[in-house]
Amino acid sequence: MTASQDRPNRRSVLAAGVTFAMPAIWTSRARAAQQVFVRTPGGAYDELRAELVYKPFLRDTGIQVVPVASNAGKLVAMFKAGRPDIDVIETGQDILWLLQDAGALLEMPYGRFKYTNPNDIEAAFRQKFHCGLAVYADVLGFNTTVYAPGKEPKSWTQFWDTKAFPGPRSLADMSAGVPNLEFALLADGVAADKIYPIDIGRAFKSMSRIKPAIAKFWTSGALATQMLADREVALSTIWSSRAFMARAAKAPIGVQWNQNLINLTSTAVTKATRNMDAALRYVDYSLSPAVQARMVKASMDIPINKKAYGAISAELIDPATKQPMTTAKGILKDSRWWASNRTKVSDAWAKWILS
Repeated sequence: MTASQDRPNRRSVLAAGVTFAMPAIWTSRARAAQQVFVRTPGGAYDELRAELVYKPFLRDTGIQVVPVASNAGKLVAMFKAGRPDIDVIETGQDILWLLQDAGALLEMPYGRFKYTNPNDIEAAFRQKFHCGLAVYADVLGFNTTVYAPGKEPKSWTQFWDTKAFPGPRSLADMSAGVPNLEFALLADGVAADKIYPIDIGRAFKSMSRIKPAIAKFWTSGALATQMLADREVALSTIWSSRAFMARAAKAPIGVQWNQNLINLTSTAVTKATRNMDAALRYVDYSLSPAVQARMVKASMDIPINKKAYGAISAELIDPATKQPMTTAKGILKDSRWWASNRTKVSDAWAKWILS
């Protein structure tokens, strides 16, 4: 068998990410010392990182990144089943808290970094067992043909006010990750510094007030973007990176940054890794200023590494403070709380959505 035949191709690996059971993959995996298997959300994420991270990393280090696409549920199930045949995970921070609690992650070896100075990463984003990879936010999005910029709601209290700001709306479905309970509490008068721990009952009571105006709960970032762009809804929560990439493509979408909820895509090395050195080099490389700068220019996220702030689009910088809009106008999501309460919220959602 030639080297090219021995190396898993993209299609076979993605299939493995769905089923987590393909003997040919495991055979190749055991022989491939210079590969690093990385769990990703797949789709556009992998397409972007293939050009800006995976290929340059292969060129610079000789190590091939093999993306294994799966959703969060399948990722957790894989670890519960005892078959976590991956080296690195890139996912939402709340999922990594769950895996940390399950003892599935290695301590992040910050002291061994060569590409990245850990001190250039905000302390809040630099955890013992996982580290932020990119910053984005849940923001208030609006269709600019319905509300001209400056005329949109400026707060979640105003978003909930369907008389002053008429039009169909959308919010996140539980299946999109987590519902927008923080915004429901802000709309109900809870101060930003009193949101956590979330009063689940009060949040769903507030959600009930806006529910009649919800045309549809969005289940993916793509759906939230499409509904806003197509004027299916006038107002919606939306991920900031999705909104700004759509704006760059001339979609009629505006963003209100006030009371945004700061989210992290994070990274971690698994205890199951069979190639610790390659996994470490990949994580270190991904957090470096040059790689972060390349990614932020294309993804419209906020970089984790402060040395890459110069690459942030002017649209994402608050003119008053010169800080990223996330920091200047946002509230940091308590992913630790969500990791501990996801099941409780999911049960409450299942009852509420049918009421």
